Amino acid sequence: MRVVCLYKRETDYGREVEDYLNDIGRMPTKSEIEAIDPETIDGEIMARARDIVRYPAILALDGNGSVVQEWIGLPLPPIDEVVYYLNS
Repeated sequence: MRVVCLYKRETDYGREVEDYLNDIGRMPTKSEIEAIDPETIDGEIMARARDIVRYPAILALDGNGSVVQEWIGLPLPPIDEVVYYLNS
């Protein structure tokens, strides 16, 4: 399972998301959450393909790239929910 976080770093919520990602990074998981800026080419492609227009957006993707679970906007989801998908 792949987990992606789309967010803009230079925003009022940017620091909150970075702290959140750091907290997840300290957890024992099988994989890491991938941070993507939606203003980059890859980020824009991902956001358009999944109709994401609000940020931050955390997406759990299966092996085919289909969205299994998504959390859009604030507040951020509980860390244990995201860690579940990182360990799947």
